[in-house]
Amino acid sequence: MSKAVFYHAGCPVCVEAEQVFLSFLDEKKVTVEVVHLGQQPDRVAEAEQAGLKSVPAVVIDGTVYHINFGASMEEVKKG
Repeated sequence: MSKAVFYHAGCPVCVEAEQVFLSFLDEKKVTVEVVHLGQQPDRVAEAEQAGLKSVPAVVIDGTVYHINFGASMEEVKKG
């Protein structure tokens, strides 16, 4: 089974992307974890190490897919 980690910062663009994008993933094929970086700042380094440049983004089996543009990782780190 594939694993998807959806990273976002809670902004309106991120929340909408989460609702729309994740509704298209087949739960029988993909396990999904949602990480709100505003509420889990300890996961920012993990997101950057995975290759995130901005949020919202999803990492599926190690590949990063940037969705729209809500905030850069620099903006996320500033809070």
